[in-house]
Parts: sequence; structure tokens; C-alpha cells
Amino acid sequence: MKKLSAALLLLSTAAIAQPYDNALTEEAIQKRIAPVGSVYLAGAESAAEAAPSGPRSGEQVYQAACFACHGTGALGAPKTADDWAPRLTKGADVLLDHAINGFNAMPPRGTCMDCSDDEIAAAIEFMTAK
Repeated sequence: MKKLSAALLLLSTAAIAQPYDNALTEEAIQKRIAPVGSVYLAGAESAAEAAPSGPRSGEQVYQAACFACHGTGALGAPKTADDWAPRLTKGADVLLDHAINGFNAMPPRGTCMDCSDDEIAAAIEFMTAK
């Protein structure tokens, strides 16, 4: 019974183990010695502080970052004109402030950390115009 268990363990390990690439090509060596992670140094730009990637339309920002909640109404996110109506009465500046800094269940920038303030404003205009 012990031999059978050992054989099954060996076979199952061999079946799921990934082959090791021990080629001596430059590409294979670079892949093997590549760092597993990176180090963030204080004062360096972090991913959360990434610079805006470029001007995107309100629709592009909506599709990439806003649709998951505002397209489905998840977590109470305004989806329809009726949902937006009470929020619009607070004014565009308040909506923009909530979108940038987060409000209730909405995270800051709606998780679009590389969106500029203008892109966020364009996304709000796109959503409220629908």
C-alpha cells in the first residue's frame, strides 16, 4: 500500500509540474534571472500617483472605469436619469469633488487612478447626458 501511495504521489506531481526551461539562450537566461518584484523608494512616483495617460473622452473613461458600477447600478451607483437627478441638484463642482475624492461606496477617482480631473469631469458629463 505504501508503494502504491508513493507511486501515485510521484505520478500526480509529475503530471502537474511545469517543465523547467534550462536553455542557454540569452532570452531564457534573462527570464530565469528576472526580478520577482520591485522596490518602491520614498519620493519615487508610485502607481497610485501615475501621471495621466492622455486625454480620453468621457465615453472612453466611462467604458474603462465607470461602467462596472454606473452601468449596472452596483452599490447604489446612479445609473438612470432619475438616479442622477438628486445628485445634479448639488451642482457640477460637488459631483466632481465626490468623483475625485470618493463618496459613500464610490472609491476615489472611481478606481481610475491615471485619469486626469478633466477626464473625470468628461465622464460625469457623459453619464449625466444619457
